Amino acid sequence: MAMLKEFLRDAVIIVVGKHAEEIADILESKKHVNEFVIAKKLDITINQTRNILYKLSDYGLVSSIRKKDKKKGWYTYFWRFEINKTLGFLKSEIEKKMLQINNQIKSRETKQFYICEKCNIEFNEENALLHNFICPECGEVLSLKDNTKFLREIKRNLERLGKEKEFIEQELEKGRQNDEKVRLKEMKKFEKEKKKIIKKKEKKVKKIKKSKIIKKIKKNTKKKISKKRR
Repeated sequence: MAMLKEFLRDAVIIVVGKHAEEIADILESKKHVNEFVIAKKLDITINQTRNILYKLSDYGLVSSIRKKDKKKGWYTYFWRFEINKTLGFLKSEIEKKMLQINNQIKSRETKQFYICEKCNIEFNEENALLHNFICPECGEVLSLKDNTKFLREIKRNLERLGKEKEFIEQELEKGRQNDEKVRLKEMKKFEKEKKKIIKKKEKKVKKIKKSKIIKKIKKNTKKKISKKRR
C-alpha cells in the first residue's frame, strides 16, 4: 500500500505539481471526500482546492458526486481517486520514460560524444567536428567522453522503471479481477431479480387464468340450471 500511495503522489505531481501531492493521501479512501474537508486538510482555499481537483479530473484521475444541502439548498461535491485510471496513466508515463532511456542507451552505445573538461559542456560528434574539436566557450581541446558510468546509471534507472511498471500491471490486474467480481455479483443480483419478476408475472397469469376458468364454470353452471328449470 505504501508503494501505491507513492504512485498516487507521483500522478498528482505530474499533472498538478509538487505543491499538491498531499491531496493523494486524502483522496486514497474508497469513499468520496467532501471538497471543503479536502481544503481544510490542505490548508488552502476552496477555489485552490477545486483548481487542483479539476486538473486531476481532466485526466480522469478523480471522480466526484454531488449532494444537495437540504438547509442551504446548494450542492457540495465529494471526490475520490479513480485508482485503476491513475495507475493506467502512470503506466503510460513510465513507458514513455523507458522509451526515451532506451533511445539514449542506443545513442550512447553507437555514437561518440565529446566534452570540454573545463566548461563541462558536452558535444555530439557532429557538433564537435563543426567546432574542430575546440570548445567555443574557452578554446580548450575537447576530450572523448567515456559513457560507461552514464550508461550504468541510466540502465539502473531503466531497471527501476521496469519494476515500477510490473507493480502497476499487477495492481491493474487486481483491479480488473475485483471489477469482474463486482460485475458477476451485479449480474447474479440482476438475474435473481429477473427471476422474481418472471415468477411474480407467471403467478399473476395463473391467477387470472384460474379466475377466468372459475367464471366460465359458473357461467356454464348457471346456463345448465336455467335449462333444467325450463
